[in-house]
Amino acid sequence: MSDAPTRRRIRVQATPKDPQTLRFILEVPMQGDASVRYEDAGADAPLARALFAIPGVQHIEVSGASIHITRIPEGDWTAMKAPIAAAIRDVLDNEALPLGQGFDAPLDEDARLLRAVSDLLDREANPAIASHGGSVAVERVENSDVYLRMSGGCQGCAASSATLRQGIETMLRAALPAIREIIDLTDHDAGTNPFYTGTPGNTPTLNRSLPPGTVGWEDGQIIIDPEYLAPKLGLTPDTLRAGMRNGDIVSSSETGTEDHAGKTRITVRTPVRAWAAEVFADGTSREAPPPRARPIQATVGETLADQVRRYLQNLPEDKVPITYGKLARGLGYWAPGSIAKVTSALEATMRVDAALVTPFIAARAVSRSGDKLPGKGFFELAQALERGPMDGETDRAFHERLLGEVSSTLEKIQKTASE
Repeated sequence: MSDAPTRRRIRVQATPKDPQTLRFILEVPMQGDASVRYEDAGADAPLARALFAIPGVQHIEVSGASIHITRIPEGDWTAMKAPIAAAIRDVLDNEALPLGQGFDAPLDEDARLLRAVSDLLDREANPAIASHGGSVAVERVENSDVYLRMSGGCQGCAASSATLRQGIETMLRAALPAIREIIDLTDHDAGTNPFYTGTPGNTPTLNRSLPPGTVGWEDGQIIIDPEYLAPKLGLTPDTLRAGMRNGDIVSSSETGTEDHAGKTRITVRTPVRAWAAEVFADGTSREAPPPRARPIQATVGETLADQVRRYLQNLPEDKVPITYGKLARGLGYWAPGSIAKVTSALEATMRVDAALVTPFIAARAVSRSGDKLPGKGFFELAQALERGPMDGETDRAFHERLLGEVSSTLEKIQKTASE
């Protein structure tokens, strides 16, 4: 077995409005709460000496676990990023005080709030927004007023303003009550490659023929030309393909019977828009009004938490676990904010399961990240309910144990019902 130390993870994030600055994000603070800015290699600090030795570095700003590095105008990030990351790792591995002595002065309130907002956006908001090719960053904090800017796929997105107000602002205010005002600096009418284009791109309401070659068949599946479909959904072709891959955009097909025999309807849905077409046996096709997406039928007095429980209980084993987004769409919820509603309902099921001393059915739902684990809130609530991991048990082992307990419990219920 190798004795080599674990490689430190460093994430790199662009800075809105300043292509000459990159933010290098560490897993832990560089040196406690230290916050310092270096303009040249003369500072008595190992980190400053190591980074200014890299050609192109102009100045450095460190705040907790974030290192903002600005290059000279003629510098090239392609050539600089790897050496910078290597230098940071080397200093962390070999220096007890990477920033030197004398950094025990506390940060002022605005600096503390800036760090807290930035960390919260990186942990909670940007992983989801990144699926649309965008990001949100805090540019500054003044007198407890927070200035945010959305960029990338969010700039020019028709839904980005609502995302900021209904989602991100609510999250920030709940976690950081010291915030006074949140100011949106985003130009929502601009953007070079927005996820949603600036034009409304209304959902079609009239039947009209599709151009020849737009729709075809491949291995029994309907294939639609993305160059034609993307503008119909207010997307670029690249973001349409990316959305289909990551599950943000889904399609479904229905084969007609009786009066509709010989006809297939294909429906494509994004979180805010839908498009549909009817394909006939002779190969012709036409656009058609898409069917409405409705929540699953609830019984009298049934809450969303009840619907979530019923859906997860009936989920086939080969579909377990299911992502929060797919769960929301499976329940018929597509509007912005739907995932937040569903995760809140999942937490409600956890409280009920804790009271009844039954396995958390919510374990069947996970975030879309590659580790296929529930979000951080799941584990925090499990701990708060005194039903968290056992001593020495990792989050993954805990989750796998819960999945097994849920499946075993559901199997017993089904067996009892059939007897």
